[in-house]
Amino acid sequence: MGGGKIMSPWDPGFISKIHHLPKKVVLVVSGGGSGALAALLEVPGAPRTLLEGVIPYAEEAMVQFLGGRPDQFCAAPTSRAAAMVAFRRALRYETSPDNVAGVAATASLVSDRPKLGPHRAYVAIQTLSTTLSYSVELQKGARNRQQEEDVVSRMVLNAVAEAAGLEDRLPVPLLPEEKIESSRAEAPTGWQQVLLGHTPALMVGQPPKAPSGRMRAILSGAFNPRHQGHLGMAQVAQQVYGLHVEYELSLDNVDKPPLDYYELARRLGQFGPEEVVWLTRAPTFVEKADLFPGATFLVGADTLRRIADPKYYGSRAAC
Repeated sequence: MGGGKIMSPWDPGFISKIHHLPKKVVLVVSGGGSGALAALLEVPGAPRTLLEGVIPYAEEAMVQFLGGRPDQFCAAPTSRAAAMVAFRRALRYETSPDNVAGVAATASLVSDRPKLGPHRAYVAIQTLSTTLSYSVELQKGARNRQQEEDVVSRMVLNAVAEAAGLEDRLPVPLLPEEKIESSRAEAPTGWQQVLLGHTPALMVGQPPKAPSGRMRAILSGAFNPRHQGHLGMAQVAQQVYGLHVEYELSLDNVDKPPLDYYELARRLGQFGPEEVVWLTRAPTFVEKADLFPGATFLVGADTLRRIADPKYYGSRAAC
C-alpha cells in the first residue's frame, strides 16, 4: 500500500478534549453510529474515556445485551434501556458512580433492501442522576448509507461529549426539515440509591397509613401500562379478602429490559398520591418475598406460570 496520508472525518481536537475529561463511558451502538466508536479509538487517549465499546448488531445479540426483548429494536425506549445497561456495566469498572455514563444509539438507516418505515436514529445518555434522549427522523432517499452514518455518529459523539461534561459540539449536517428532538428525566436521590442497590425498597410518595388490622398485599408488575386487570385484582383483594393493597415496581424485570428514569417516571405517574408504590430492583419473587416478609402477593396467570418455571431458579430442585 502507498504511504499517502489518511484524513479522518472527525476533528481530532474535539475528541482529544473528551479524552482529557475524567468521565468514562460504556458506548453501545446498534444499526448505526459505529463511526463514533472508531473516532474515539483513532485519537490517542481513548482508554481515559472508553471503558467498553459494544455493537450488538443482530436482534438476538441486542436481546441478550438488554436482558429481554424490546417492543421495537429501533426506538427511543430501546436506546434508553441500552444506555441504562451500559451505565450499569460501567459501574463494574469504576467505583465512583458519578464518574461514569452509559451512551447508546439505535438506528434504522439505508440498507441493501428497501425499508417501509422511516430512516431514524435514537441516542441516549444515562448517568446516575439523569436520563437523556435524542431522536431524529432523516429524509428518506436524501443520503446514502455513509452520509446517514455520519449524521448518527456525530450525534453519538456529541452525546459522549455531553456525558463527559464538554460544552463543545460537532456540527450535525441536517436538512432544513429535519430536527433533533430531546427529552430529559432527572432522578430524585431515592431513585439513585435504589439503582445503586443501596436502598432495597423505596416507598414513593407519602400515602396514608394502612387501616389497622388489615393484612398487607403486594401487587407487583411492569405496569406498562397499568390496566383494568391490575385494578380488578386490587379491587377483589380489598373488597373480598380485606387486604390493604400496595404496589411494587422493579427497575429489573424478568425477560424485559431494565427501566430508565424517563420510563420509571412515566409508569409511576399512573398511580395516585394515595396509593403505596414500592420501587425495587427485585426481578424475581424469591427476592420480592425477602423484601416484603409476611405479605400476600397478588399475581396474574402469566406471572403465576413464570413463578413455577425452573429456568428462573437455575434448577428444578431450586424451584
